[in-house]
Amino acid sequence: MHGLAHAIAALDAAAAANCQVVLASAPGAGIYGGPGWFREMVAAARETVPAARCTSILDCGGDAGAAQAAIRARVEAIVFTGRADVAERLADIARQSGVGFAPERPAAALDLSSAFFAAPESLRARCAAVLGTG
Repeated sequence: MHGLAHAIAALDAAAAANCQVVLASAPGAGIYGGPGWFREMVAAARETVPAARCTSILDCGGDAGAAQAAIRARVEAIVFTGRADVAERLADIARQSGVGFAPERPAAALDLSSAFFAAPESLRARCAAVLGTG
């Protein structure tokens, strides 16, 4: 997801389909957007669509500093694709902090990057189509 409109569209479609979705940030968003932005965007989307069920994951790429900042900010989960020895240490810190950790980015069911400026109805329709309700 690349912004609040994407998150809300995914949650709208998920609520209509009565299923859970994963709100995954854009690749490297933990580096350029930061954990505070991501955490608050997910919170705003959840507040907008309270019936939706979701988890979220912030992609920090291979940047250990971004991953540490995300852990300190208590995002739900992070992706860290850096060196294995660093990943091992970060995974332990994340576990102790109650933050999920993934050493690789999960496969995307839908990438809305080409629809950054799309209308909310169009975004929701694309999400619903992926969830089989559109």
